[in-house]
Amino acid sequence: MKAVSLISGGLDSTLATKLIIEQGIEVFALNTRTPFCTCDKKQPKGAGCRHEAAHVAEKLGITLKIVNVSPQMLEIIKHPKHGFGSNMNPCIDCRILSFKKAKEYMREIGASFIITGEVLGQRPMSQRRQMMDLIEKEAGLEGLVLRPLSAKLFEPTIPETNGWVDREKLLAISGRSRKEQMALAAGLGINDYPCSAGGCLLTDKGFSQRIKDLLAHDELTLDNVELLKAGRHLRLDDKAKIVVGRDERENSLLEAIKKEGDLIFRPSEDLAGPTVLVRGVLRPEKIEFVCGVLASYCDLDGLKEADIEVVFPSGIKQDRKAPPLSRVEFQQYII
Repeated sequence: MKAVSLISGGLDSTLATKLIIEQGIEVFALNTRTPFCTCDKKQPKGAGCRHEAAHVAEKLGITLKIVNVSPQMLEIIKHPKHGFGSNMNPCIDCRILSFKKAKEYMREIGASFIITGEVLGQRPMSQRRQMMDLIEKEAGLEGLVLRPLSAKLFEPTIPETNGWVDREKLLAISGRSRKEQMALAAGLGINDYPCSAGGCLLTDKGFSQRIKDLLAHDELTLDNVELLKAGRHLRLDDKAKIVVGRDERENSLLEAIKKEGDLIFRPSEDLAGPTVLVRGVLRPEKIEFVCGVLASYCDLDGLKEADIEVVFPSGIKQDRKAPPLSRVEFQQYII
């Protein structure tokens, strides 16, 4: 008997998977990735990020398949059939997409049902009983989704009625508290898991405002979404926006993700300040404005102007001098 477990890398999906493994079911893990995931865990001493789903799969000794659903997610954001949550999070449609991918994987490996770490009532949009039923139905998985942490609060699923799993060994957890899960984890020897606050950038108010701006200007692409993750963002006009690095790491990132057609503004080597990336069509008369924004974030140490290098898409470089703008002068452009 095989099952597919949707693993995020968080505690709930880890526990749900462990409970079914202990019943002798061969479990295969599936993780869906989008540019909005915040599930990777930063490691100490510059060791980079740990992919939490891969870490969980390794600890549980199961096979993991990672599916990139970024293009589909962009289309969902443009046209969410079931709407958004409190910000730009299309949780219902996102969940349906994940279930459909799990169904495809289930057929691919000859598995018989799906496992999720969902807890009834834990999330206000996607984990209400009515919505959970709807997601199952639209994914074509009615009766085949087993939620081990809340199973006893639902009607028995096909895996339970067919005797593939023992319902008596499943749980009846509900609500937003994770005290029961943490106690269960301690009993199972699971102690290396991320906090419960992770998840999705689309639930963040500030990030959602940037997504709305891309939608309003018909600029929602994967390249532009990646750019949203760094810097301060200013919308100059319908054709151009600028991104101001906030620290050395972001300055380097902006230089690295620059694409053809972008302009780069940077302070002289002896001046501490941000790299600025301009994406879109920058009108010549706006160059001075961008230089002024950059200068406003420089440590001028009494100087009245900043020395700035402008790198045009053609590769031509131009030196400029610019006095800093006051924040009031560009506050209205900040996204």
